Amino acid sequence: MKILITGTAGFIGSHLALKLLERGDTVVGLDNINDYYDQKVKYGRLQRSGILQNLDDGITIEYNVLLTSSKFTKYKFIKLNLEDDKNLDTLFKNEKFDTVINLAAQAGVRYSLTNPRAYMDSNIIGFMNILECCRHNNIKNLSYASSSSVYGLNEAQPFLTSSNVDHPMSLYAASKKSNELMAHTYSHLYNIPTTGLRFFTVYGPWGRPDMALYLFTKAIIEGKPIDVFNHGNMQRDFTYIDDIVEGIIRVNDNPSQGNTTWDGMNPDPSSSPAPYKLYNIGNNNPVKLMDFIEALENKLGKKAEKNLLPIQAGDVPSTYANVEDLIADLNYKPETTIEEGINNFVNWYIDFFDVDSSEI
Repeated sequence: MKILITGTAGFIGSHLALKLLERGDTVVGLDNINDYYDQKVKYGRLQRSGILQNLDDGITIEYNVLLTSSKFTKYKFIKLNLEDDKNLDTLFKNEKFDTVINLAAQAGVRYSLTNPRAYMDSNIIGFMNILECCRHNNIKNLSYASSSSVYGLNEAQPFLTSSNVDHPMSLYAASKKSNELMAHTYSHLYNIPTTGLRFFTVYGPWGRPDMALYLFTKAIIEGKPIDVFNHGNMQRDFTYIDDIVEGIIRVNDNPSQGNTTWDGMNPDPSSSPAPYKLYNIGNNNPVKLMDFIEALENKLGKKAEKNLLPIQAGDVPSTYANVEDLIADLNYKPETTIEEGINNFVNWYIDFFDVDSSEI
């Protein structure tokens, strides 16, 4: 297949692109390489895929220019904003994609409290542009990133895709629920197969610098305290990056079908008579934050100094994914243990930042 992946300088997108290339697909990656977090990590991901020869080349990347990977003959990359509807439309018309995987978005719950317009631009307007391009270019399947944050104030766990998600706690969560609603509209009106993937706390090598594992690892190595919110009374359904990627690939390869038993008198929010579906992708095994920190301390061989703080606005105390639909429809369930995932992340972090062994 020829696949467009948006967000390929990002955490999930960079891993996904390499996995699809390894199995022989043709991939075009798209990203605007914004400065939401350390661009060195984004450039490092592009270097890993052969788009850049070295990290310093990243600052010279021009917008709307297709670059070819030096490692993968079937991989091209373009720096482009999803809000740029004209150039996005030209890209679709020229490249003639079979499927689209939309991972590009303004991420971060806490950032949305202070920078709300960034979420409207990328997550709403940008996603609408993706939907319009899929509509006019015969795209066979659209998969897109949603988030466990859509469950908001819903406390009934484990979270079911059929559960109510009408009470988001952040604009980020609201933008992701909006994506699900927008996708359904296009599935219904234009028969475009769409699948939304509600990711649960993704972690692993090349992870985002604003996420807890990255922040904790950096602080512990440097001998600085870590901020532990809700006084440590948190739990998350941490999901390893390789498990997320496998789930996305299975969804990309299996376009949604209309639910022939869907009942408008008792509507299931996760499916439709249209080719539309929602899945949770989580480990189905929530881990207490303090246990997560302990596993990291064991790997680093250093104790963390903990700065216990109240819960932050927009945060939920617990997440827990029900993945029965994922198992039933795609015969898949994430299973990487926290210990294995943390070990892999720390090994990557030490190598990428050339950490002196005497520091740990």
